[in-house]
Amino acid sequence: MSIVLDTAQRVFTLNTKNSTYQMKADEHQVLLHTYYGARTDSSDKSYLCYPVDRGFSGNPHPVGKELRTYSLDVLPQEYSCFGTGDYRTTALRVCNGDGSRAAQLTYREYELRPGKYGIPGLPAVYGEEAEARTLAVRLEDKASGLEAELVYGVLEELDVITRAVKLTNRGQKPLVLEKAASLNLDWQYGDFQWITFYGRHAGEQNMQRTGLHHGIQSIGSVRGASSHQYNPFVMLCEPGCGEGSGDCYGFSFLYSGEFLAEVEQDQFCQTRFVCGIHPDNFSWKLEPGESLWLPEVAMAYSGQGTGGVSRIFHRTLREHVCRGVWKNRRRPVLVNNWEATYFDFTADRLVEIAREAADLGIELFVMDDGWFGKRDDDNSGLGDWEANEEKLGCTLAELGERVRKEGLEFGIWLEPEGISEDSRLYRTHPDWAVEIPGRAPCLSRNQLVLDLSRTDVQDYLIREITRILAQSKAVYVKWDMNRSLCDKFSGALAGERQGEFAHRYVLGLYRVLEELGRAFPQVLFEGCSGGGGRFDAGMLYYTPQIWGSDNTDAIGRLPLQYGASFGYPVSATGAHVSAVPNHQTGRVTSLYTRGCVAMAGTFGYELDIAGLSGKEKEEIRRQIAVFKEQYQLIQRGDYYRLLAPGAGSCTAWAMVEGSGKEALVTAVYQQVQANGPLVCLKVPGLAAGADYRMELVGADDLDLPQPLPFGFGPGETLTGAALGQCGFILPPAREDYQAWQIRVRRI
Repeated sequence: MSIVLDTAQRVFTLNTKNSTYQMKADEHQVLLHTYYGARTDSSDKSYLCYPVDRGFSGNPHPVGKELRTYSLDVLPQEYSCFGTGDYRTTALRVCNGDGSRAAQLTYREYELRPGKYGIPGLPAVYGEEAEARTLAVRLEDKASGLEAELVYGVLEELDVITRAVKLTNRGQKPLVLEKAASLNLDWQYGDFQWITFYGRHAGEQNMQRTGLHHGIQSIGSVRGASSHQYNPFVMLCEPGCGEGSGDCYGFSFLYSGEFLAEVEQDQFCQTRFVCGIHPDNFSWKLEPGESLWLPEVAMAYSGQGTGGVSRIFHRTLREHVCRGVWKNRRRPVLVNNWEATYFDFTADRLVEIAREAADLGIELFVMDDGWFGKRDDDNSGLGDWEANEEKLGCTLAELGERVRKEGLEFGIWLEPEGISEDSRLYRTHPDWAVEIPGRAPCLSRNQLVLDLSRTDVQDYLIREITRILAQSKAVYVKWDMNRSLCDKFSGALAGERQGEFAHRYVLGLYRVLEELGRAFPQVLFEGCSGGGGRFDAGMLYYTPQIWGSDNTDAIGRLPLQYGASFGYPVSATGAHVSAVPNHQTGRVTSLYTRGCVAMAGTFGYELDIAGLSGKEKEEIRRQIAVFKEQYQLIQRGDYYRLLAPGAGSCTAWAMVEGSGKEALVTAVYQQVQANGPLVCLKVPGLAAGADYRMELVGADDLDLPQPLPFGFGPGETLTGAALGQCGFILPPAREDYQAWQIRVRRI
């Protein structure tokens, strides 16, 4: 069973296919965390909480009068509180009506529910009654009346457990939440390493792995969004953990705003992980009877290393977070005009690109920034969502129709959350911009941000975007957001509630996206924030793909897409073939290599199609044919990281069909070495006893090494066991940035 209850001992055991999670309400009503790891039986694991009298670790009253070995400072807790004897970083900090900052949550009751819980106004993993069960455990602080309902979703076959918290003021006086994390997880034993993903604009998702030390290590964002700098997906693993073996835990915060993920190793070498909304810019007033739902954390354990955890999250996000008609439908191959024209275009120029694109098999044309208001650069016009008909030479509706007549669908770029000081909207509604009264605001790209915490601003955006989509009949929206939030203040909030602004902003964004998605179910929304500045599982609930980065350089994309693959599926990552020399790095790579890298994402083009040679156009036709033919394998196959960027001369990955029928292996050399070592790649996930034939995809015009390694010649085959355990020799590179795409098929 996925949830096993021992009501007499008040032990709650949650089982997935390969993991077990357990907690217990002890004799003092404290909810202890007793186990999380490989699946085991439901026997009480609280025997691991060995009682020791620890100096300077106080004892709750009246327990301490009789039992000095019982201390909240050392016990593994399910949801820790500040101010009552736990001196570690805690999940909850509350300011009570008398100004004290203390809470002590004790167990009251539990409830079992069929199916997976949802969260009003927030994204959450979903599951039908046959797929999931929910456990709710209610804790209370008897002194203040604060109730914490800890909810757990168990999706047994998916191997995922989710956690969220609902806080309710059952008392008679207002309470102020100063820190309210969604997850607290304690390990009494074990040595861990901490895997996080850092970056910057145009350089996101760099993986780093460090050992834990005594003290607190953390990542987070106070930028109003999850940020380019740190991603809200993290892992904790044992030191020997690799891609295919070792204990590993993954945590994905389904939230697109400010967050903090912190891990502490205490004085007794215990480990605590806490994740939730960042407390530095957060406070939330709960009047008597009011509640606040906190965002969800999805967590997974695997004994099959980081790769095992990654594939759990890939399936979870594809099947139980992404929604709507585009969840499983093949995404169209698109061309975006941004790097072809930037702001300098007319409708005729755009239609010319669309005409050339249609001839190559491209299915969707996306018009990027510069089509509206006074918008010939990024210094003005944001907020004025009326087509500049003088610039275009036609109406928005006419442009959409002209593109469709060329045989392509029409898509459009929007930045709804931004507002330029030089705009009609700002002159009409300066109060709608995020600014602190009496202070000059901080500008970024000469723009401000609309206050999405306000209902009237949300309603305005819903009306305007509804009109734009109705006029243009667009089937795709690239939803951009090109600056971080600061000067955080809303004229619609009272002074004592300004700490609620950042969270209310995210709730407002979610409401706008939810209503637009419901009104336009046929529209594919792609999230974007200057690339990967809001690349998180929360956004995937509303936009089933997110632009991976404004860096379109194929070699620059290797570490970025490698890092993203730890927590996110290929189908979530927007990736395009762009022009060379690359507009961000100046690097020149072959069109073949650029195509190979972009196929590890949603796949499209961002260059001047009309300016390509005949040979280049033929290569694009070939790439599109391969992508369409291999779409299910690329987008929905099991993803394996084979060689990491920077670990050698080559980066490699594989998509493997679930039954082992076929695989697509891609390898990209970063550099050619004189008299360099050979590269051997192992392909996991194949049927051990089956025979496989390999072929280089689209290599007819490439300078192939002679002779080719064994397995590529006519009639040469390798078994699945040989490919998985021994590997094959990758054809050597003849030049820097040489790529190989290899199809592996069972005979």
